Amino acid sequence: MKIYLIRHGIAESRAMEKNDSQRILTRKGITKTQKVAQKLTNLDIEFDAIITSPYTRAKETAIILQQAKRTLNIIEHSALIPQGNILEWFNWLQTSPYKSARNIALIGHEPDLSEWAHLLIWGKTEDKLILKKAGIIGLEVADLSNPLGTAQLFLLASPKWISC
Repeated sequence: MKIYLIRHGIAESRAMEKNDSQRILTRKGITKTQKVAQKLTNLDIEFDAIITSPYTRAKETAIILQQAKRTLNIIEHSALIPQGNILEWFNWLQTSPYKSARNIALIGHEPDLSEWAHLLIWGKTEDKLILKKAGIIGLEVADLSNPLGTAQLFLLASPKWISC
C-alpha cells in the first residue's frame, strides 16, 4: 500500500478566542492546496480514500483534493488529530474496507505526520523529515500487520516543488 502523508494547507493564525480545531485555511492556503491537487491530477495520483483529521483546516484540505477528483471517499479519523496515535489508525485500517487499498492519503498535522513517517521508515522517531504545509511524504508499506520500520520512502515534496 502507498500511503501519502499530506499536511493541511496554510491556516489562519492561532487566536486566543478561537478553538485550534476550528482554524480554517487562508486564501493563500487554499490556493497552494489547489496547486498541489492539480499536480496530483497531472501525475494521475488518485486515492482509494482520504483519511483526515477532524480539524477544520485538515477537512478543508481533503475537500480540495476531492474536488480535484483525487478521491470519492473522505473519512474523518481521530488518530489524525494533533498527538494522535499511528497504531490506533493501523488497527482501524486492519478492519476497514480500505485494508486492501492501493493508495491512501492521510491528512493531518505536524509534527505528527513527520513522526509517523519516521516510525514507518525507521521504527523510531529520528527528527530528520519535516513536512511543510500542503507538503507530501509518500511511503510504500509492504506489511500492514507489522508496519513500523518496514516502509520505503518514495516521495518527499514541499508545496513549492509540487506547484511548479
